[in-house]
Amino acid sequence: MTKLARYLKPYILPLVFCVLFLFGQAMCDLNLPNLMSDIVNVGIQQSGIEETVPKAVSAKGMNFLKLFMTEEQKSAIEQSYTQVSAGSSEAEAYSNDYPLVSTEDILVLRADADTEAVESSYGQGIMTFVSAMKEMAEQEGASTEGTGADDLENVDFSKLYEMQPMLEQLPSSYFDSARESAGAVDSSLLSQMGVVVTKAFYEELGIDTGALQMAYILRVGLYMLLLTLAGALATIGVGLLASRIAAGVARALRHDVFSRVENFGSREFDEYSTASLITRTTNDVMQVQMLLIIGIRMICYAPIMGIGGVVMAVNKSVSMSWIIAIGVVVLIGLILLIYVLVMPKFKIVQKLIDRLNLVTRENLSGMMVIRAFGTQQFEEKRFDGANKDLTQNNLYINRAMTFMMPAMMFMMNIITLIIVWVGGHQIEQSAMQVGDMMAFMQYAMQVIMSFLMIAMMFIMVPRAAVSGERIAEVLETKPDVLDAKAPVHFPEKVRGEVTFDDVSFRYNKAEDMALEHITFTARPGQTTAIIGSTGSGKSTLVNLIPRFYDVTEGRICIDGVDVRAVPQHELRENISFVPQKGVLFSGTIESNLSYGSPAASKEAIEKAAEVAQAKEFIEAKPEGYEEPISQGGDNVSGGQKQRLSIGRALTKNAPIYVFDDSFSALDFKTDAALRRALKQYTGDAAVLIVAQRVSTIMNAEQILVLEDGRIVGRGTHKELLQNCSTYREIAMSQLSEEELK
Repeated sequence: MTKLARYLKPYILPLVFCVLFLFGQAMCDLNLPNLMSDIVNVGIQQSGIEETVPKAVSAKGMNFLKLFMTEEQKSAIEQSYTQVSAGSSEAEAYSNDYPLVSTEDILVLRADADTEAVESSYGQGIMTFVSAMKEMAEQEGASTEGTGADDLENVDFSKLYEMQPMLEQLPSSYFDSARESAGAVDSSLLSQMGVVVTKAFYEELGIDTGALQMAYILRVGLYMLLLTLAGALATIGVGLLASRIAAGVARALRHDVFSRVENFGSREFDEYSTASLITRTTNDVMQVQMLLIIGIRMICYAPIMGIGGVVMAVNKSVSMSWIIAIGVVVLIGLILLIYVLVMPKFKIVQKLIDRLNLVTRENLSGMMVIRAFGTQQFEEKRFDGANKDLTQNNLYINRAMTFMMPAMMFMMNIITLIIVWVGGHQIEQSAMQVGDMMAFMQYAMQVIMSFLMIAMMFIMVPRAAVSGERIAEVLETKPDVLDAKAPVHFPEKVRGEVTFDDVSFRYNKAEDMALEHITFTARPGQTTAIIGSTGSGKSTLVNLIPRFYDVTEGRICIDGVDVRAVPQHELRENISFVPQKGVLFSGTIESNLSYGSPAASKEAIEKAAEVAQAKEFIEAKPEGYEEPISQGGDNVSGGQKQRLSIGRALTKNAPIYVFDDSFSALDFKTDAALRRALKQYTGDAAVLIVAQRVSTIMNAEQILVLEDGRIVGRGTHKELLQNCSTYREIAMSQLSEEELK
């Protein structure tokens, strides 16, 4: 996959935006449980009161509370609050917020107050009060109802104030044991009790705590809604950018793979099957594209959520962090197990897809042969075997994946139960609030889901990596046939003289030479024919001219210029080549005839068709030259396909014509007519014809006879009959004595 990383370079800026969007989305998602915790803890349980010490309190209430404070705590309270007398000018400013100030003195918290000192003194005072009331009740066996000793939420200040004269008579040391008990209480419990008493003080001041609660819940709820919308917008942005990046990379990969394959020589096509190249261009690129679409999101988002979730959860409760630790360890073990089981199968799947495509392609292209030999059942079994192999591998992978999801869900539910059980005990001990436990649970789920996403990436990345390697193999394959670094160009007008100078050729990885010491010259205005038995090297010889292969030894020159020194495009522009197997492209007859020269006029196309003996059957078609040609030319006969292929080469009107056994599907009458018309049409061009039939090449100015890759005869038809036994055997096997003369 790293070999394909360069395809992401044009998308660096969108990738940066994706990371920023994902970071923003993660921050939104991580803050939502905190806000939900605030609504439960503050909005519901604390009636919307956030502060643990009151912003304002009645003078009577604070004086009562001071009875239970040390001198140091009293000093901290006195320095932090300012007294506002009833009926004063200051009282009018506070009358709307604190209605009690109209009739009684109140204390207002200063803006520059030492918050920590006030919270500590206030909380310790409240806890000392509660402990003292409990001790007094236990000693006297009296009820503490209404005193706040058992339920601070139902404090009756009128009863407390009635007790104040009695409490003032007690020495300060009387409350020492209560202060010791208060000092041992956890700070979180002091804060909770402080909030409860603050609510009671606010109600005494005449504040509408119900409205305060509703305002808090609406404010935090609106903030949650805004965060949710921001997260949704970030998700949409990431999805859009990731899709564009993935589509762009896939487009570039397909383009480069196709361009590289177009430059492949015959050796590379021998190395890669057509089915494999199709799979690499389609399925493999799709695997990489899917990885980018999902991976850009998960690879960045999952770690942020996982790490952030752990931090947030620990911040909520350090004592329960072991639950997440155990869950993460089990998850990692499960991911590694799945990875070990599934990874080897991914390396096999793509090869099995190649195999399935190969069998399918062979069946479709060879359907007539299959039917002719009645081997449909055999081919069905062959296809079924390839299909079953692929299916079994995919089923194995899917079974592993389906096992992982229930295992993850089971673990999530177990962790939820553990959190509720442990958290319930901590809530009972006032060491944790309900909202914090709910937030901790959500953070635990976020951590587990993050690891689940990472597990998904562990499954996707190996398969995409295999596909990436297969794509990289094609892109890194350097064709044997390359343009020269310092190219030489043909003269402005190419005559078309083709010279083979002691040419030898060996196929890749072959031990023996396919051609040995081939030397001849094909001159302009003449026809050079090549004949020989099957496997003698005829097609190999003509394939060397347009550089489908490069010679192993010797050289081939056109007008004295080595073909290896000329750019391939320029070389092939001067050659009209008709392959052994006529290939037509989907389109129309006219588009096929003008394929090599799109700028050809209507007259030139019709003339080429006439010379190729194709005009008669073309004009007999309902739409003439606009008659559709199906894929591969399946809607025309073999002879028509061959004539159209010849017409396509003639339309190009190049100085060199190469016909690689291109007359084999023609009847003798059409063959003779085509050769007569061809001689006039080609004029001064050099014509090279590979043929099996002697009648096709009898009138050639030069005939080369090949046997086992060597020239064993050279001359005209008459000369070869006299001095070449190989040619004479071929000719006598095809023609009668009279025809030979």
